Amino acid sequence: MKEILVVYYTQSGQLFDILENITSSIQAENVNISYHSITLEEPFPFPWTKDRFYDAFPESFLQIPSKIHPPIEEIQNKKYDLILLGYQVWFLTPSPPTNAFLKSEIGKKLLKDTPVVTIVACRNMWIQAQEKVKRLLAENQAKHVGHIALVDRHINHISVLTIEHWMFSGKKDRMWGIFPKPGVSDEEISNASKFGTPIREALLTNNFMPLQDRLLELDAVKVNPYLVMTDARGNVLFSKWANFLIKKGGPSNPKRLKWIGLFKFYLKFAIWIIAPIVFIVFLLTYLPTYQKRNRERKYYSSVYLK
Repeated sequence: MKEILVVYYTQSGQLFDILENITSSIQAENVNISYHSITLEEPFPFPWTKDRFYDAFPESFLQIPSKIHPPIEEIQNKKYDLILLGYQVWFLTPSPPTNAFLKSEIGKKLLKDTPVVTIVACRNMWIQAQEKVKRLLAENQAKHVGHIALVDRHINHISVLTIEHWMFSGKKDRMWGIFPKPGVSDEEISNASKFGTPIREALLTNNFMPLQDRLLELDAVKVNPYLVMTDARGNVLFSKWANFLIKKGGPSNPKRLKWIGLFKFYLKFAIWIIAPIVFIVFLLTYLPTYQKRNRERKYYSSVYLK
């Protein structure tokens, strides 16, 4: 009997729907699948208030672990043949619950020497968050064998508006009745079941070497070179802001909240003013950097870690 553990954290339920569809085509008589939903001692709200959302930025970006409840003992004491790790991206970083699991003692125990397929569902920028996950998996001596990235396919600024509507209203519907629905499309969520077949084959044959190539043939990962550059630049700027804000006190500290308000306006400026400038620079430099962009696309589509 092959044992699979699905570890995830989701607020809206979108990620669980994706994972459930993937595992639907892995399930077999000789495969047992267990689920662990990461739960926090102090849960984050959903829907969010704007102040609470932006106040979560420093700890999220700096990967300061939240306090989580451990899995049930049955999960803690079992050795798994494969772990599916589903996560969200918050502020260009794996969400605090995911980060907390990866840094926890039980997480380290479960991941050590275990094949892991990472599955991310987010707005559009996941590249640097995945690099952070890769590093934590390597530190935990896990075997990263596959990656799937499902994102909102609409243009950047449309997805900014619709994701905010979803986060602050809790409704995954068409904002004002005219914008597209936020998040991963219903079609892609439904079609995620196609990824389960190569995962099951790799599991049953105990050969995970060709898995990522098989997943890429199914369009499991699409790397946008412009977003690679934007994500990298964003991480540099976020690092400066996060390290500055964390020195102003903990969450809800009035002194910190004053500066969080300024960060909120900066983020709007970066999205609506700086990002278009970055796009123009990207277009102007695309041909001279074409080979570099191809190397980046190949690397970020892989499970390798530089």
